[in-house]
Amino acid sequence: MKFTEEHEWLLLEDGLITVGITKHASTELGDIVFIELPEVGTSVTKDEEIVVIESVKAASDILAPLDGEIVEVNEILNDEPSKVNDDPTGDGWMFKLKIENLSDLEDFMSEAEYNKFIG
Repeated sequence: MKFTEEHEWLLLEDGLITVGITKHASTELGDIVFIELPEVGTSVTKDEEIVVIESVKAASDILAPLDGEIVEVNEILNDEPSKVNDDPTGDGWMFKLKIENLSDLEDFMSEAEYNKFIG
């Protein structure tokens, strides 16, 4: 797994990048009550706002970590957004991204680096 400074995790599996938010981010947001996911087939640009999360505390945007195409979204979150709180790095994943250059993942933090980043 790799991590972004925006508190997203990225997991490379079968040539696709699965993206979600970290446990730290889900805890900071509080109870998540709504998630607006992107459409499958959408082309995204790095740092573009692509997911909206609403919690009892605030609304927040999730940014595209890389340029690519959304190839799958976690439809379960439409009915059960709390999965992001319950299992943010498992069943609470948000979308899968197809990217051109897998070596771009090297620009992100390891788990140890992320844990140091959040202090």
